Amino acid sequence: MVGARSLMAGFVLIHGSWHGGWCFDPVAEILRARGHTVVAPTLPGMGGTAEEMAAVTLDGWGEFAAQHCRDLKAQGVGPVVLAGHSRGGLVVSTAAERDPAAMDAIVYICAMMLPAGMSRAEFKELEGPNPAFDAIISKVHDGVATVIDAANAAPVFAQVSPPDLVDAAMGRLMAEPHAPRSEKIAVTPERWGSLPRTYIECTLDRTIPIESQRRMIAMSPGANVVTLEADHSPYLSKPQELAEALEAALPA
Repeated sequence: MVGARSLMAGFVLIHGSWHGGWCFDPVAEILRARGHTVVAPTLPGMGGTAEEMAAVTLDGWGEFAAQHCRDLKAQGVGPVVLAGHSRGGLVVSTAAERDPAAMDAIVYICAMMLPAGMSRAEFKELEGPNPAFDAIISKVHDGVATVIDAANAAPVFAQVSPPDLVDAAMGRLMAEPHAPRSEKIAVTPERWGSLPRTYIECTLDRTIPIESQRRMIAMSPGANVVTLEADHSPYLSKPQELAEALEAALPA
């Protein structure tokens, strides 16, 4: 169990593919009850028109996340932790490289923590097939975006989470702009690498299996690793433990 911290802080939480900021509600409630400020925005373009989703770039999402961190600091909130879940890890890396001064620590929650020069699509090729996950994804708008078969997503995304919370979440999934998956990550030791980094691995994950998470940890050494016995939705299956891990990521 990770010990709670008394230091009041700001948390910017970036959701993963097909989700919105609402997925963090259980964790945000815990953190706010402890006196922290929590912002969990939905990324621009999510569930939008074909034109809106075609306009999405990873760089744009990174700037969006960095600006939320800057806004908290401008309000006198700090230190600020930027955390991303799943595909949100790509956004965290991009934001940290753009403006490392905007945040004080970064966290990857069973997320894509890729080395410089690699895209999500390229890492997928290294992983090999994940038939259960691949089977629930379909392209829409001529490949501009993808959607999820919500009726069959729960066993992949949240097999050990409370069923009522899972049903509610699966009913809110939306189309995901596809382009950011093909963009190569650009991070440097001087900027992204200057920030304290935590990786929260989830051992029961069926979307990004633990073997893939640990491969990323090995490819980008230097992160403090926290292990949760959770599925791909730890904000539903282990919200208390996830909140504690986020608090523990605060710089000393």
